[in-house]
Amino acid sequence: MCLQGEIRARVSWTVVLAVFLVFPPFQRERVEEIGFGEIFRMNRMRADSALTQALRSRWDAEATAFVFPWGNMIPSLEDVSWITGLRVNADQVPLQESLGLFDVGKGAGESEDEHLERLVRVSRRELASDPEAQADLDLRCFLGLFLGRLLFATRGNAVHCRFLPLLEDLSEVGGYVWGVAFLAHQFDSLGASERQTSTSGFFPFLQVWAYLHLPALRRGDLTRPGLVPIARHWDSRRDSRNLGDQLERLQEAIDSYPYLDVVWQPYLGEDDEGQPWLEQARPYFGRSVWLHALNLVLPLHLYLSQRSLDLRQSAVEFPVRDRFRRPGQSFWGLHDTTDWRERAKEQIDNWERRGKAVKSDATTDDAYFQAYALKYGGKVATLRAFLYSAVQDREAAQRQTAELIDMYFCVQRRELERVRSTGAGGASSSRAAGGSPSLLEAQLAGAVLRAEEAQRHLEERERDLRLTTEHAMDLQGQRDQL
Repeated sequence: MCLQGEIRARVSWTVVLAVFLVFPPFQRERVEEIGFGEIFRMNRMRADSALTQALRSRWDAEATAFVFPWGNMIPSLEDVSWITGLRVNADQVPLQESLGLFDVGKGAGESEDEHLERLVRVSRRELASDPEAQADLDLRCFLGLFLGRLLFATRGNAVHCRFLPLLEDLSEVGGYVWGVAFLAHQFDSLGASERQTSTSGFFPFLQVWAYLHLPALRRGDLTRPGLVPIARHWDSRRDSRNLGDQLERLQEAIDSYPYLDVVWQPYLGEDDEGQPWLEQARPYFGRSVWLHALNLVLPLHLYLSQRSLDLRQSAVEFPVRDRFRRPGQSFWGLHDTTDWRERAKEQIDNWERRGKAVKSDATTDDAYFQAYALKYGGKVATLRAFLYSAVQDREAAQRQTAELIDMYFCVQRRELERVRSTGAGGASSSRAAGGSPSLLEAQLAGAVLRAEEAQRHLEERERDLRLTTEHAMDLQGQRDQL
């Protein structure tokens, strides 16, 4: 079933790309203006069904967040913007046979390139070459295919008619926040039954998200660095093992993933040149906000992943579905009968205010980890969470000690240079100008000693927690065997 999902995903991409490639220049320019051009600059990526399924099994639909041993992680609007180039800063987002593509399946013995060439030939016979009424119809059909079979793909081959009203006025299509709708669709797809193993939605996004944040899984190859958007950097790594073995190995790899190898901020140091959509989208980064996609409304709880904003994770109330519209509640409505301004007034107002900035004044993650372990696991999970926090504290203490030592030696060097200068030229005024180096040196030396002592305490705490965790895991294993 996973294999069927992968084949369907790849065929859908090939079909959509075939139509785009035979579009006359004026039609391609219209697609660019709408904001979908970056998608078609990406190389066709292999769908990694094992990775998708491993991530889906870690998804908490109530919190709309992944549940990992090291805490919650959430794909964000920043991820969508960097990885796909889709817009997240415009208005909310309120088939196939007509393109000549009756038989889109890949033929027996047909290569990927041969399949694409055949579809291109068929499409070229059907599409209008002049910017007239038929060209508008062609563009609507193409966009319906692109949205229904690629960007917002679901199980099955049907292109949902819910897109048709949005394509009536083509001049409005580029003004919608397709990136926001796409992220909401991803959340909804992740929350589907674990029995659903077929690839849903534009699968490269989730795969590249995992390559960036969990590089030690080694599922992607960085083959084209420097291209934009970031999805163009990567190819899916080939894995010759059967799907069941891949999934089992991935689950084990996630359970034992080195906490310090988790990349919380993969875009630090990335150049945003040539990506104007990023500058326009930045006001929406780092904020918890309600997302809207067609007839779906659901939350982006970024406050559950404060470490992605270079903050310590504060204790939070985890979302639950115990009453209507409580954070964590998503809801649907019919496209043509639901008054969304009334049905989701609070959520729409929240989006228009750009949600709420995520802030934290926590100095340690301990309180969060304790609450996290109580919600998602038992004693072993609690100990592992505290161990991760201890490792973080020890790493931070090491950095602080190193910085203080550097400052200490810098002051010593300046003092030595001052003494040499005074001895050579008798410049008595230099001491007055430099203040009291000996006092500053003594203060720094004291700070270094205190930092080193704190570091030793943290190392002892980490060692004790590691031993306790290993003992608890042994006991857990023995209990499971019994």
